[in-house]
Amino acid sequence: MKLAIAFILATSAAGAADAPLTEDRLLDQAEMIRVADAIDVAVDAKNWPRAQGFFAGTVSVDFTSLTGGEPATIPAEALISGWSANLTEEKTSFHLRGNHQITFTGPDQAEMTSHGYAWNRMERGALPENGGEPLWEVWGTYTHDFVREDETWRVTAMSFTATAERGNPFVRDTPGR
Repeated sequence: MKLAIAFILATSAAGAADAPLTEDRLLDQAEMIRVADAIDVAVDAKNWPRAQGFFAGTVSVDFTSLTGGEPATIPAEALISGWSANLTEEKTSFHLRGNHQITFTGPDQAEMTSHGYAWNRMERGALPENGGEPLWEVWGTYTHDFVREDETWRVTAMSFTATAERGNPFVRDTPGR
């Protein structure tokens, strides 16, 4: 089993050339990938306490390619509050990411980039006065900064750079009810 994990991670994670691939390093990479994917699962399930648990107390965020504005450093609680206000029960979401590339920037710090895809669906968007389409999709690149706190990898920064999107901006911009 350890050999299979080592092979999968060694072929998908960056940083191998600058440091030896030890068992601990491979396990750290697997944990960071698990955390990033688990954030998506928690968000899509609208399990906001679980989603918040993957972040440090304060997080630097940059979603300006989607929403404009400026990057910010905010409490993790504020990030999750914003997500939950937009992604209510009326709006379904699906997030998927892959091609994780991890670079260790210190013994207890790392940066991960990955490709991401997401969609939001809201039936109200299908009404003619709301654009006539219930779906909005986006593709892009995520960057997560991680720090190990008390033997747990937590996200301290998260950005998304959109490379393409399609669908109804009403669905993206309108909070669900």
